[in-house]
Amino acid sequence: MACISTRPSPGWPLPTRVEASAQADRDELLSLRAANNKLRRINAALIERVESIANPRTESYAAFQHSVELAEQVRERTQALNETMAELQASNRLLNEARARAETARHHLADAIESMHDGVVLFDKDRRVVLFNSHYARFWQGTRARVREGVRLDELKRLATATGLVMDMEAGADGHMLYRMRNKRWVQVSERPTREGGLVIIYTDITDLKNSETARREQALAQKMRLLQRTVDSLSQGVAVVNEQGGLELWNYRFLQLAGLAPIRPHRPFAEVLEDSELELFTPHSHSAAGQPQLTREQRLDNGRVLEMRSHPMPAGGFVNTYTDITERDLYAKALLESERWVRLITDQLPAMIAYVEQDLSYQFTNRMYDEWYGWQRGNILGQSMMHVHDAEQFARLEPYIERAFKGESVSFEFAERSLNGDERYLLRSYVPNRNPHGEVIGLFVLTRDVTERQRSAEALHQAYQHLEQRVRERTRELTSVNDQLRQEINERARAEARLREAKHEAEQANLSKTKFLAAVSHDLLQPLNAARLFTGALLEHPLPSASSALTRQINQSLEDVEHLLGTLVDISKLDAGVIKPDVGSFNIADLLDNLANEYRQVCASQRLQFRFVDSQCVVHSDVQLLARILRNFLTNAVRYTQQGRVLLGCRRHAQGLRIEVWDTGMGIAQDKLEEIFQEFKRIQCADHARDQGLGLGLAIADKVARMLGHRIHVRSVEGRGSVFAVEIPYGRRGPAPVTQLSIPASIGEHLRGARIWVLDNDPSICAAMRTLLGNWECQVITALSADDLASQVDGFRAAADLLLADYHLDNGINGVDVAAVINARRAVPLPVLLITANYSNELKQQVRELGHMLMHKPVKPMKLKAAMSHMLAAAEPVTLQRLR
Repeated sequence: MACISTRPSPGWPLPTRVEASAQADRDELLSLRAANNKLRRINAALIERVESIANPRTESYAAFQHSVELAEQVRERTQALNETMAELQASNRLLNEARARAETARHHLADAIESMHDGVVLFDKDRRVVLFNSHYARFWQGTRARVREGVRLDELKRLATATGLVMDMEAGADGHMLYRMRNKRWVQVSERPTREGGLVIIYTDITDLKNSETARREQALAQKMRLLQRTVDSLSQGVAVVNEQGGLELWNYRFLQLAGLAPIRPHRPFAEVLEDSELELFTPHSHSAAGQPQLTREQRLDNGRVLEMRSHPMPAGGFVNTYTDITERDLYAKALLESERWVRLITDQLPAMIAYVEQDLSYQFTNRMYDEWYGWQRGNILGQSMMHVHDAEQFARLEPYIERAFKGESVSFEFAERSLNGDERYLLRSYVPNRNPHGEVIGLFVLTRDVTERQRSAEALHQAYQHLEQRVRERTRELTSVNDQLRQEINERARAEARLREAKHEAEQANLSKTKFLAAVSHDLLQPLNAARLFTGALLEHPLPSASSALTRQINQSLEDVEHLLGTLVDISKLDAGVIKPDVGSFNIADLLDNLANEYRQVCASQRLQFRFVDSQCVVHSDVQLLARILRNFLTNAVRYTQQGRVLLGCRRHAQGLRIEVWDTGMGIAQDKLEEIFQEFKRIQCADHARDQGLGLGLAIADKVARMLGHRIHVRSVEGRGSVFAVEIPYGRRGPAPVTQLSIPASIGEHLRGARIWVLDNDPSICAAMRTLLGNWECQVITALSADDLASQVDGFRAAADLLLADYHLDNGINGVDVAAVINARRAVPLPVLLITANYSNELKQQVRELGHMLMHKPVKPMKLKAAMSHMLAAAEPVTLQRLR
């Protein structure tokens, strides 16, 4: 087997270039020396000729002078040649030094290649072996192949396959090829082209690295791809990422939804994917009708929706396409054009002259009556200056008011003006300044009305006033005596009203104290109820005799009724006390309505009612949690008072906002009772006619929440036929990303078996209930009453665990958020955290959302807790590599 070769090779580029340059310099130096010798001989011949000529003195002198000039020229030429020769000698010396350095560098390169732990082989431009080291030669040990200089790369590849040296190959993440050798070793092959067209190939034994890094690399890659996929899925736009070969690399569900496609496999050609879709093939290389590159395009689908397609080329090749549903914007644009048409139609019918002028006093808008007053053809006055429309005398009267209006003052004035037919009419003019967002006046709205009849009526009224003045004075004397009697009666009533006001104030203070007390003790009221719900949930998990099972279900149902009634009382108390503060923002109403539809579809099915749902993709401005409470009250009432028929949840668009409506075919409400149903503790029917018990606070809460949010509630009903409850919500602006709703895994208990759960709560009954409930779900549970208690059981928070359940309100002013931060600070991998609290404040919700934790409110429902824990444990598991690709 051949070892490393350090013999200079003809294919080595650097010495060849240096020798060629040196040879050229030597040839040039020899030619300059020959030219110099030739000039010397010419100079000697000329001097000899001058001396040998026997002419008269003048001719001899002239010849001598000529020879002197020639000698001077020869001397200058000789000096120039000497300088050139000196420069050439210096250049030759530098070239020799460069050649020596190149030789030294080549030897150093050979030593460096040999000192490398990787196999290195160098090929010339014809792909023949020029240089290799001993590590490369070792790869061929045990085979009949002999590697030597001059062997072609194709021959080496054939020998590697024929001798069984390479068993398998695959492409690495960085583009390098990975080969599995017959001795089960892995070799990474890196190829780098040289500037002369050659090739350097490095063979690195990465067996240990591949075995040790595979799991960690796959986990990191899985995490990145999961985050990328989540980021893309959270976008409201459809996204499709296409690689440089035209294959579809990444997409989100919104893209499939807009394109009308079923789930597709990755790496399919993008053009092939769109063949099954209504979407047009759009790439950065698409051109418009004018032949220019086009990066944005709109397409109208058969269902009437309009999509905006944008194509963004990527620097490394490929492109990213985004698909945005701009149906709303398209409708707004059409509505704006229609509104403009209606504005012009309406203003043309108004009995007033309307116009708009800019800073340069040019008309930008006039209605029909304005044009007719000044005798202009329709539209010809636009762009004309006020100075040209009015004569000089009239404009001089208007100019002071125009200057005041451009200073920001709204001006109204009137004076007489003659029309085109010569009639003198009184005109009331109003100049209203139009300001930009910076407060600068950029134009004037002009409103001119004919007030001639009013002026004449005012004159007539003035004359009548003179006659009435005497009668008024007489009547005033009569009324003065009556007024004195009324003043005494008013004083007596004022004193009685003051006493009533004091009594009302005392009653309101007592009611407010009660309300604040009930809202403040909600945590203490819900704590034992929470423990009872957990115990009954755990008991329902056990197989029990039929009598005991029925009794347990009755206890659980009773606790649910108590929870509902107590929660309703606490909610109405918090609303009265002002504890609940709205968290208003813009969001897609589809996220909320889809969840409500899924929830009440099951409720209606259990009551044998039909449920219909009409969705909407509008963006609204409200508090999503409080709005959900209003709609749940509407839907609950619809189910409660509908014995048979159907319930409908849908939306209607209006100019002022979106109206969400709940229809039912129930027993209806009498017209004289429509106002009473929103009062507290008012029910429209006896309890035995409803499906469940209640306090009559649901609609009262909905009304209070709607008033807090500034929404309007509407109700229509016909006795015996049904009712319609609706709430109007203003439109909002589309945000960066909608809130992702909690998704329940297909198998809700799959991730709970064997899960290691830490429970932190300062109530022993809660800890006992959690231990029993989670134990029934086959979890490994550790409960603690404080952080120190938990630390002593789990090795200072360093023991293995999968999830932390913590109560927010702990002893000594400590809260669960701070304890979770301390626990995760001591762990290499932080634990997912589920906080349980009776605190409904927006500040806590925002804090928990920013920390990435999950929040649940007391009392906790066992199935909701089970779903939340399954979701968090499923989200913590790594996604498989096949799923990511």
